[in-house]
Amino acid sequence: MPVYRLSSELVFPPAHLAMEEGLLAVGGDLSVSRLLLAYAKGIFPWYSEGEPILWWSPDPRLILYPDDLNISRRLKRVLRQKRFKVTLDGAFDQVIRGCASVPRGGQPGTWITEAMIAAYTAMHQAGFAHSVEAWQNNQLVGGIYGISLGGCFFGESMFHTQSDASKVALATLVGYLTQWDFDLIDCQVASDHLIRMGSIEISRDRFLDQLDISLKKPTLRGTWPLAQVQRR
Repeated sequence: MPVYRLSSELVFPPAHLAMEEGLLAVGGDLSVSRLLLAYAKGIFPWYSEGEPILWWSPDPRLILYPDDLNISRRLKRVLRQKRFKVTLDGAFDQVIRGCASVPRGGQPGTWITEAMIAAYTAMHQAGFAHSVEAWQNNQLVGGIYGISLGGCFFGESMFHTQSDASKVALATLVGYLTQWDFDLIDCQVASDHLIRMGSIEISRDRFLDQLDISLKKPTLRGTWPLAQVQRR
């Protein structure tokens, strides 16, 4: 399969034309309009500093159905103890920069470049990107951010500096997504951590079919407060 080179035209090749490892296209830009089109087609950007923008649609795809979240006994205890204060859309910039800067085992660098930070901040300002923050003693100690379209939340990255902080953020997010009738969380590629919490791998074709159905729901756009939110 060839890797498609994108131009200034706002278009992507079909996701099923991706290479075996999931690489579909190169080039283009990180504008809000292009990112929205990419996510709606099951495509996302992922590249390192100094590389051109690379666009991916892996097969299989790791997803989490909100009702299938597996909360361990230990995490249930942490949630009951309310060790962390959790907020929504309270510190998007801090969360994305935390995801970029906190080291991960086996990953020497980060794909969250300054260009990516600027792009997803623009998505946040447009009401499509959201963050969940976990605080302890008024310090941000964990969080997650991603994109919301229709009934799908596309999880981009999470971080923690205190044990269980990101798990609490994820569990809280899933609780709200369940209340708001979301269908699935796109976790993109497999990780042991997310599989233990209930994520499963499905084929790209199945994911795209489910995404098409989810996108028929209205998008919960704008700031997500810790209160009842109405779709619009």
